[in-house]
Amino acid sequence: MKKNRKAFLDMIAYSEGTSTSKATKNDGYDVLVTGIDGIPEIFTNYKTHPFMTRMPKQINSHGLYSTASGRYQFLKKNWLHYQLLLNLPDFGPESQDRWAIQLLKECGALYRIDRGNFNGAILKCHYLWASLPGAGYDQHENKYSALLAVYKESGGTSILV
Repeated sequence: MKKNRKAFLDMIAYSEGTSTSKATKNDGYDVLVTGIDGIPEIFTNYKTHPFMTRMPKQINSHGLYSTASGRYQFLKKNWLHYQLLLNLPDFGPESQDRWAIQLLKECGALYRIDRGNFNGAILKCHYLWASLPGAGYDQHENKYSALLAVYKESGGTSILV
C-alpha cells in the first residue's frame, strides 16, 4: 500500500480511537463501538460484520444506537453493499482497509492523499468519520494539528495548499 494511504488510514484509526483502544488485540480491526456503559469491547470472528449476528449498541442517553465496527468503525447497513462491490471475503483487516480506501476514492479524497494534500483530503472525507474536524455530527472532533502529526508519524507526506 502506498505510504500516504497507509498513513491516512492510521490517522483515521487514531481519530476514531480504535487503534489506541485499551481493548484491541489487532490494531483496532477488532474494536466495536463503545456503548453507553463506556466499556470497550472487541470481536474475534472476522467472518462477517459483527453486528450481523448481534443487536446494535446504545451509545448515548438519547436513545442513539450504533453498529460501528472495526478499525474504521463501519456500519452494518453498508456492509453488504461494499462486500459485494469489492468482493470482500470477510470483515478481516485487509477487507476493512480495502473498504476504507474505496470510501476515500468515492468522496474524492484518495487523489489528494496520494499527492500529499492532507488538508484537501480531510475536507473531502470529514463527513465520513464523526471524529474528523468539521464532521458536524455533534460528537467529539479531533484537532486538525493532532491528526496531521499522527499522519506524519505514520510516514505520510504533506504539501502546503
